[in-house]
Amino acid sequence: MSEARRGPRERMVFSAAQLIRRHGVTATGMREVAAHADAPRGSLQHYFPGGKEQLVNEAVEWAGRYAGGRIARFLAGLEEPTPSALFAAMAEQWTDAYTADGFTAGCPVAAATVDCASLSDTARGAAAAAFAAWRTPLAAALTDLGVPAARAGSLATLMISTLEGAILLARAERDVGPLTTAVRELGPLLDAAAGR
Repeated sequence: MSEARRGPRERMVFSAAQLIRRHGVTATGMREVAAHADAPRGSLQHYFPGGKEQLVNEAVEWAGRYAGGRIARFLAGLEEPTPSALFAAMAEQWTDAYTADGFTAGCPVAAATVDCASLSDTARGAAAAAFAAWRTPLAAALTDLGVPAARAGSLATLMISTLEGAILLARAERDVGPLTTAVRELGPLLDAAAGR
């Protein structure tokens, strides 16, 4: 859905995800979200009666669904669909973003997990649901690419874990090298699992 077609509620969820990925949960305020979303401040209480926690949880869940939805788009863009090519496409979006815009943003799900995991069961649940919404279509894609179903879930977990770690290292080092290394080292393992 384009930005112009989103209603105020959807814009606030999207804006919260964008601000969380840049600043973390703690530094993302409700007023900043409303301003970023170009939404009336009074609408925050209307749409999010559970306050910041509800908004953050919905932003995290949105981010997980978004990441899961990108799997099909990555596959569609591959000349030769293989597990390693899929992982390379996943990493390339971050390499491209960091090359173009600097190392200002990370994954909103990871940021929220770090900031909120000790705060509440609902925050942990939202993060777990977001990762599952990403992992499930990734595992299905791996199965479609020839990875045995018994291994697809664990390899999807490995891919996400490796990518998230490489994102953190890239931001800390201000260098895309960790993303490049992750693709180079994990790719052969993924293709071997598919018998390639």
